[in-house]
Amino acid sequence: MSSAGGGRGKAKAASKIVSRSSKAGLQFPVGRIARYLKIGKYAQRVGAGAPVYLSAVLEYLAAEVLELAGNAARDNKKTRIVPRHIQLAVRNDEELSRLLGTVTIAAGGVLPNIHTTLLPKKVGKGKGDIGSASQEF
Repeated sequence: MSSAGGGRGKAKAASKIVSRSSKAGLQFPVGRIARYLKIGKYAQRVGAGAPVYLSAVLEYLAAEVLELAGNAARDNKKTRIVPRHIQLAVRNDEELSRLLGTVTIAAGGVLPNIHTTLLPKKVGKGKGDIGSASQEF
């Protein structure tokens, strides 16, 4: 008596389990985001495409911030991204700065900025300037 699939013996064609993240071509976990959407009670029901779309958006934002922060770290001759690099990346990008306008990044510091009224005034070079290179006695 051979079983057609009653649970005894080995399955004839063991199907390979493929995650929803790999189906969508994403690195962020679609299943975990789906679980969080369900237990968060944001709605009574969660569609199949919602966690995929949200994962794609979060992955894009993370990649954008990390790319800009990596550039900031490289500009400062560092190999490790620290919160200061993330702060510089976000605040120098117009769209990210608008998105994260009210967010405080811990240990991020501020953008280097000197108000124009505090800068020294430029003086025109004339013949009778004090401090010229040559002195006459």
